Amino acid sequence: MTFDVLIIGGGLVGASLAAALKSSGLNMALVETQPTVLSNEGWDNRIYAVSPGGAAFLTQCDAWQQLDMNRVQPVETMRVFGDEDMELDFSAYQLGVPELAFILENRLLQQVLWRGLQEQDNLTLFHPAHCASLVWHDDAAYLQLEDGRTLKAKLVIGADGGNSWVRQQAGIVAPPTLYNQHGVVANFAVEKLHRATAFQWFQPDGILALLPLPQQMVSMVWSVSPEKSQILLQLSHEELCAQVAAASHHTLGALQLVTSPAAFPLRLLNLPQIIKPRLALVGDAAHNIHPLAGQGVNLGFRDARQLAQVLLQRGAQQDCGNIHLLRRYERARKEDVLSMVLTTDVLKKLFNNSNPLLRAVRNAGLAATNRIAPLKKMLARHALN
Repeated sequence: MTFDVLIIGGGLVGASLAAALKSSGLNMALVETQPTVLSNEGWDNRIYAVSPGGAAFLTQCDAWQQLDMNRVQPVETMRVFGDEDMELDFSAYQLGVPELAFILENRLLQQVLWRGLQEQDNLTLFHPAHCASLVWHDDAAYLQLEDGRTLKAKLVIGADGGNSWVRQQAGIVAPPTLYNQHGVVANFAVEKLHRATAFQWFQPDGILALLPLPQQMVSMVWSVSPEKSQILLQLSHEELCAQVAAASHHTLGALQLVTSPAAFPLRLLNLPQIIKPRLALVGDAAHNIHPLAGQGVNLGFRDARQLAQVLLQRGAQQDCGNIHLLRRYERARKEDVLSMVLTTDVLKKLFNNSNPLLRAVRNAGLAATNRIAPLKKMLARHALN
């Protein structure tokens, strides 16, 4: 079976890229290992903060307008707390925008994207399907599935996550920086109104974020040591609610657990290259960052948007796997990815540190940023893309 483009990985980034190439004239295939039937029962504890720019891209993919907006929570204000009562506030009103971000469930967006993909004329879906081998030749790449089928394509796009199999097959290797932290996630019903506000506390032993959800709920992302992560996962529901309420200074009153907690290891991955002849990497396959800025999925959407733009504007270039064409994508993404990698890494090291000098520097920095309106706007505007 021969295709122009073969996308391996049908998560949010891979699926949105396929949708963005609907009018490209390219014959495409998408391989996904997981079944795509996702239950609508209950709330998903895998939550994303989608930037306005990400929402605009998903609108172009004909996905955003299909969402049940009763399950989507706009963020109008963000409050960031350091130690010694230092605080940094961002307001959509002050920035002249309707909202800073949208908080929604992974499952909700995944379902909408896949419904569109199943009706897309230029796309063949292979799911669930497992990859066995992938080799590149001058004229094409060849993917063999475990069931014996072989797919041939001019361009392979690796969208298969942080432990990317495609990246390994391509020999693109860089040692990840392990943060020695786990992100613990769970959803809670809260006693006090969250008023569309996202909260974040930088603490010596971790970073706690409470993101607003509809129906007076919040999503927690608590970056802590692996040891504390294990302790949190083993607490009773009541004890976990009490610990999170205390760590958040009871800002939202009493908490009630809605979804069971889960944890995942955190790391930084910045690759020396994200393309090779007939290969491009997108999303977590191309980079991993700390979740403290909530920008991981937005970086992935910007990858998908940029790669789609390059392929849509390829002009007379008939070979979509041509290295010169793919270099346009890599060059366009380099600054944005490096900026976010460095920003999240520096913030993590600056705030998860007990050094008294660094404590003074970070608190002075928070205070200064909060006072200097142009600087605050510049920081916020980058996150809106």
